[in-house]
Parts: sequence; C-alpha cells; structure tokens
Amino acid sequence: MATEPLPLQKNAAAAPEDVVPVAVSKDEGHPLVRFDKVVKRYGDHTVLDELDFTVERGEHVTLIGPSGSGKTTILRLLMTLERVSDGVIWINGEPLTHLRTPDGSLKAASEKHLRAARRKIGMVFQQFNLFPNMRVLQNITEAPVNVLGMDRDKAEARARELLDLVGLSGKVDAHPSQLSGGQQQRVAIARALAMEPEILLLDEVTSALDPELVAGVLELLTDIARNTDITMVCVTHEMSFARDVSEKVLMFDAGRVVEAGPPEKIFSDPSHERTREFLNAVL
Repeated sequence: MATEPLPLQKNAAAAPEDVVPVAVSKDEGHPLVRFDKVVKRYGDHTVLDELDFTVERGEHVTLIGPSGSGKTTILRLLMTLERVSDGVIWINGEPLTHLRTPDGSLKAASEKHLRAARRKIGMVFQQFNLFPNMRVLQNITEAPVNVLGMDRDKAEARARELLDLVGLSGKVDAHPSQLSGGQQQRVAIARALAMEPEILLLDEVTSALDPELVAGVLELLTDIARNTDITMVCVTHEMSFARDVSEKVLMFDAGRVVEAGPPEKIFSDPSHERTREFLNAVL
C-alpha cells in the first residue's frame, strides 16, 4: 500500500506550493463516487484515459470488458492501492486522494488522509488474503479493533453476526488452512463488511475458486446486494451475476467506458459493436 503522498496532476508543476489548480464545489446532490477525467499510466502505457463515471449511493455497479481494459485498476485506485496520474476521484463530494486548500484548489493528500479515506471503502480480492496464523474470528476483528478503535467485545459480536450471515457460524476457531476456498472467500467478505464500509469493491471474487464453489459465493453476494443498502462496485466475468445484481453495467475497453446502462439493455440489446463482440465471446 502506498506510503507517501500521491503524485500531483500533470499541470501542477507551474502552481505554487505543489497545489493543483482544480476548481472545486460541494454539490449536495453529488453521487457517492465520481471519477473526473481520471488518468492512470504505467510508464508510456495509459490504462485509464480521462475516465468519467459515477456511482450513486446504494447503487450496484458492475464493470465488464476484456482483460486489460482497466477494470481492476479502477478498484485499486478507489482503495488508494494505486496512484492517479491525473484527474480527481470524488467520494461523497470530497476528493479521495487530494486535499482542499484555502483558495479552492486541490493538492496531493498525506498518508494520514489516505488511511482515513480507506476506512470508507472495503474490498474483496481475487485471492482471499486471510492471515494464515490467525483464527477466523481474529481475521475478522483485527481491523475493526486496531484501525477503527472498536471495542473488542463489540467487534467479536459483530464478527459472529457476519459469520452467521455468510454461513460459517461454526468456523469461528478454524484457521484458514482448515477451510475450503469458498469458505475462505466467505470469511474475506465478512472481514470486508466488518469495517462497515460505505462502498464494497469486489474484484473477480470467484476467479480463484473451483467451479463447484462459485455458485455459493455468488448467491451470498446477491443476498447481500438485495438485503442491505451498501454500495457495490464489482468487476466480474460472471455475466449472469452481473445481470442479477446490478442496477448499472459499464462496458470498458482500452481504459474508457464504451457503453453504460441497465443490465437488461446491455445484455439484451447493446448499442455498441464492441459490447456485442465482447458478450458474444463470453456468453
């Protein structure tokens, strides 16, 4: 995870005191997430190309598209695991990786700001990333206690509720090595929810699972989407899951949104030829 302030925008060199001259205003009708001309480069390779899109509070948005189109990079930027090369990401009307200055400009944020920002966002990765030396209960309570400062008894009570939610109430004292891949991913989902995030990011959460375990994890996530008000941004190649869980689907190609709309439109009557080509290949 980044340990130093994020880089400034490319036009910041001429500005005094490392300040990015971006006009900002707080609109009470703002979306929960807004990508504003976001660029991400690795050397000479541009992964995201002036990307603009929004996610409303409580909305479930799925990102689809070919490998290498920038989908996972979007999630990593939201988690501040990667640094924007240009542009601004807004969360609830406030810049995610920048700080406001008295004159209304933005400057790159400190690590302290980034740590606070991360508390609003939970992520479930392709790999489960559980602590192998910790039992299931401790895997779930470690961050709420040490990052949020939650009382341990409260954190453990919440963890037990979440384990019941994901169908693992009998695995409190198990170590990750004693669990199947599907069970480990369920623990990872419970761990993310234990931080009570505003936004839950899901990055190909079934890609590391044996095929017979995929359906159970997707059913769990569908239940969470339908029965909670959490905002979800999901990257997946499971098109049936994308159709069932999403209010909005974004089709990506070469770092840009090619097409966006409700799943019934994207999957049944896509407007863009690139979307049709992709869906014909994966369905």
